[in-house]
Amino acid sequence: MALTKPRIIELLLITTVPVMFLAEQGVPDLKLVLLTCVGGYLSAGGANALNMYIDRDIDALMDRTSQRPLVTGMVSPRECLAFGIGLAVVSTLLFGLTVNWLSAWLSLGALLFYVVVYTMILKRRTSQNIVWGGIAGCLPVLIGWSAVTNSMSWAPVILFGVMFFWTPPHYWPLSMKVKEDYARVGVPMLPVVASNKVVARQIVLYSWVMVGVSLLLTPLGYTGWFYTAVALLAGGMWLWEAHGLQNRAKAEVTGGKLKEMRLFHWSITYVSVLFLAIAVDPFLR
Repeated sequence: MALTKPRIIELLLITTVPVMFLAEQGVPDLKLVLLTCVGGYLSAGGANALNMYIDRDIDALMDRTSQRPLVTGMVSPRECLAFGIGLAVVSTLLFGLTVNWLSAWLSLGALLFYVVVYTMILKRRTSQNIVWGGIAGCLPVLIGWSAVTNSMSWAPVILFGVMFFWTPPHYWPLSMKVKEDYARVGVPMLPVVASNKVVARQIVLYSWVMVGVSLLLTPLGYTGWFYTAVALLAGGMWLWEAHGLQNRAKAEVTGGKLKEMRLFHWSITYVSVLFLAIAVDPFLR
């Protein structure tokens, strides 16, 4: 269970299931929802296990990851590699044989993108690692839609955009908190190579675009008044927190008074509330 990073997968499922309600414009087949969740968990779990296998050298040097199973010796690298590959194969076949093959290829694509593009190529080379590497975490919205419709539409593409612009301002505040960890192992997360002012400015820019993209669903006819109201309220609160962080960074506040983790925690609440509204909205139209 620890190898699959279940707390991270919770967020992926939060963005998958509500999109299935939107695609169905009501309650989707519950067996299909269960199979999609199981397949999604196994696929993301396999990606996370392979991530731990590749990053086991730096995980041992970072306080935040020092208790992971490969670092403590609970699991050997060979066992972790076999487990990750096994989950990748099983999840792809489960999706293909019980859901549809479009969802299967999207799931496999997300796994490969996270493991190869983010972990192996981007993470240790560029401060834009989480921007482009975060694409893997955006694909569950496409998987949720395709599981119901076996096709694509503008709605999941818009939600993909929401998650794309959500990921950096979600992760950068955490990176600000633990930047000493990343600096120690030579991972160039943006807060390691740029000042708090620069990072906060980037957070605000991405936040405004994210909120703007989230409001595109209604004019295109996919959602109604309820989702719009929730998106405006939750987005407004997000922007308040983002600008608050920027103001503190401009004032050169450091340490605990910077309160960067307030935005990180709110970002999780934001995405949960927004996607809950996506699931509820079809019943109120």
